[in-house]
Amino acid sequence: MDAVRLIAATRQALALSADVAQIVTEAWQAQALAVAVGSHLAVSGPPAVRSEALGLSEVGTRAGGSRHHTVARAGGVRAAQLSAIDDPRRTLDDLGALLGEAGVALVGVAVTAEDEALYWQCMEAIDAADESGDRVAAILRALSMRERGSLA
Repeated sequence: MDAVRLIAATRQALALSADVAQIVTEAWQAQALAVAVGSHLAVSGPPAVRSEALGLSEVGTRAGGSRHHTVARAGGVRAAQLSAIDDPRRTLDDLGALLGEAGVALVGVAVTAEDEALYWQCMEAIDAADESGDRVAAILRALSMRERGSLA
């Protein structure tokens, strides 16, 4: 499945999340998509973005933590369905927006968390979303530089 469709499905699921567990699960689904998109672009993306894309993949992998348990309960990792990135720029724009939305939703959970473990799980996820968003922005800059270079 194309990355844009998977990101749209995750954005919708996050927007419809009705409780803390769903929000946390969808935030980790977003992070899993960042890993998958990074991995895909690192292997088959434009050469100018491959090292930045690898960095995106590595950020998400390091941030794994409790994601696997949470996402497994939700029925699996949506990102496993990724088979294509038809439009890298749109994919990255949408992924950046998703990561931002996930971060905002997690802040809402963290500030109301009564459980310390949940609070720290949110902090880990917020950090991962923020760092992944930075990597997405770097890839977009590299794409822009590549495009400007090809126009000259």
